[in-house]
Amino acid sequence: MTSHPAEAPPGPPNPRRAEILGAAAELFARRGYHGASIGDLGRAVGLTGPALYRHFSGKEAVLAEMLLDISERLLAEGLRRAAEPDAGRALDALLNWHIAFALDNPALITVHERELDNVPEPQRHRIRRLQRAYVEEWVAVLRRLGPRLPDERIRAAVHACFGLLNSTPRSAAQGLDRAAMADLLHGMARMALDAAADPPLPDTASPDGRAGKAPAADRG
Repeated sequence: MTSHPAEAPPGPPNPRRAEILGAAAELFARRGYHGASIGDLGRAVGLTGPALYRHFSGKEAVLAEMLLDISERLLAEGLRRAAEPDAGRALDALLNWHIAFALDNPALITVHERELDNVPEPQRHRIRRLQRAYVEEWVAVLRRLGPRLPDERIRAAVHACFGLLNSTPRSAAQGLDRAAMADLLHGMARMALDAAADPPLPDTASPDGRAGKAPAADRG
């Protein structure tokens, strides 16, 4: 079985803000958005509540920036990987990227699933727009692989695949090491996407010429 090591996604550029956002993700995932105060967040990063206001205007601003940041990062890297000319390799590159993100950021996934409705407009609208654009990058790649498939079937398959990949807050806590979990998610996701296609989506040949599950297309 070909291994699919997960790449480390890029982080936000400001180290202090990144530290606050990371602590907030863990806190919101554990206690819920309404169960954590600005004071709790400040203590988690060694700041008083008033000092935290030098970085963010309030708890809503922390949540909005957190979810905007992950949506922008997913789309930016998704655009890069979907541009791979070979559609099979593009799909595997997208899978590797999303698996890496999901394994590295289970708290962010939990917060997004539970707390998006607490983000104020217009930020919530922008987050949803970015997410739709990310989905469409996957749809475009799958359309290249299965041009006869109706778009609504492809789109439904992508959302179902995301449900599998975004299971890491629960599935990755079952004792598998990172490489084994990445490989499991990759294989299951490919099978799920194949199930949406008739005939199944073509595999990408491995480097030694054998047919089968495609290798990771990009390590960086």
